[in-house]
Amino acid sequence: MVLPLVKGITFMFLIGLGILGNIYVFVNYVCLFRGVKRKSSHLLLTHLAFTNSITLITGGMPSTITSLGLRDLLGDVGCKIVVYLSRVARGLSICTTSLLTVVQAITISPRASRWGRLQPRSAWHLLPLLVFLWILNSLISMNLPLYIKKANSMNSSEIRTNENYCYFLQQNSTIRWIFIVLMVLRDAVFQGVMGWASGHMVFLLHKHHQQVLYLQTSKLLYRTAPEVKAAKSLLLLMLCFLFFYWTDCFMALYVTFSVEKRFLEVSVLELVNLGYAILSPFVLMHREGHLAECWPGH
Repeated sequence: MVLPLVKGITFMFLIGLGILGNIYVFVNYVCLFRGVKRKSSHLLLTHLAFTNSITLITGGMPSTITSLGLRDLLGDVGCKIVVYLSRVARGLSICTTSLLTVVQAITISPRASRWGRLQPRSAWHLLPLLVFLWILNSLISMNLPLYIKKANSMNSSEIRTNENYCYFLQQNSTIRWIFIVLMVLRDAVFQGVMGWASGHMVFLLHKHHQQVLYLQTSKLLYRTAPEVKAAKSLLLLMLCFLFFYWTDCFMALYVTFSVEKRFLEVSVLELVNLGYAILSPFVLMHREGHLAECWPGH
């Protein structure tokens, strides 16, 4: 009884911290996007903070309320909505991080290069792409509501796959594998694009560093272009994403094939699953110094 309570309190604290961080980032980038220095990256960072907030609210809710003993907080419909939104938001987080990396790689590319010609004329040109990502991830997760129920609403004859507040029922194996393949394909494509754009950024940053070495007597040595600083921060954000994504994958495989599902291992897996959404806003706060410009008195 003590361990679930500790887990519930810990999750509430970390999720609350992550939500506050994402709200702070969301408000500041909305302010910056409405200003004169409107950039495509501002729209994407606003979207990332929004999807991360949904991930934290929906992804951590079932396990947290279970740990705190609030068994009647969510009903059958509530479970379907929470798990579905959690999965959609997770997919959107992957896609948005990948798109951010591509946009930043284009931003720091020379205008005359092939990458430079892809620069969006306006940040609003990315809106149709974001709408497409919402539709894509909504369709990939559309099977979930049919196979999710609240624990108390289930019959003993129904098969359950994990001990949690919301349960996944056994589903048709063909349908299950179709949606698993779609999710894996989505993740592979967007992570491949992310890796390609990141490699291009590393190459450009290396070139920039070598050029700066020739200017040792110039004041330019002590200045860092905003685009270069943003690129370095986005590379850090991408590494943060990859760490939590692959740690979650390996831990999920370990827990799935373990004979005994230990409470601590399952809890750590749930926390790792939320790790990127919790930590990313603090990486973004460090990303650029103008985040505080929107607040009165600055």
